[in-house]
Amino acid sequence: MKRFLPIAALSLLTLAGCANTSGYSGDVYSGNQAKTSQSVKLGTIAAVRPVQIQADSRAGGLLGSGGGAIIGGLLGNQVGGGSGRQLATVVGALGGTVAGTAAEDRANRVDALEMEIALDDGSDVVVVQRADRDFQPGQRVRLIGSGANVSVAPY
Repeated sequence: MKRFLPIAALSLLTLAGCANTSGYSGDVYSGNQAKTSQSVKLGTIAAVRPVQIQADSRAGGLLGSGGGAIIGGLLGNQVGGGSGRQLATVVGALGGTVAGTAAEDRANRVDALEMEIALDDGSDVVVVQRADRDFQPGQRVRLIGSGANVSVAPY
């Protein structure tokens, strides 16, 4: 049983980071964006600030909290005997739930850029997208799409 715990812990922590973060990239289009007309606006980056996006977990947070509870409960069950063991199991499960949730939240964060863009029409917009390109203030860019589906691309 004691050999199983490290393997289970590593497996659950690996799976906790399974959020799909590719959609936050300016280089990835969703299926419903393909073969559709998209508006294009031109502008210049006025400011860039590194930020993080908290990605949604595919498992709805159950993997981190559930896995943490199981591992914490198993570890707590190794302590003491009798009613002390039962208490340690409960405390371990509760602590594991908190730790597992925190680990999953950290694993599902994506490095991103908040870009303030001065559009050629005189308006300003801010777009946040995954930091998979090196955007700099003063750089000319295209804003592709509209509303909640805008990506920034080099011009």
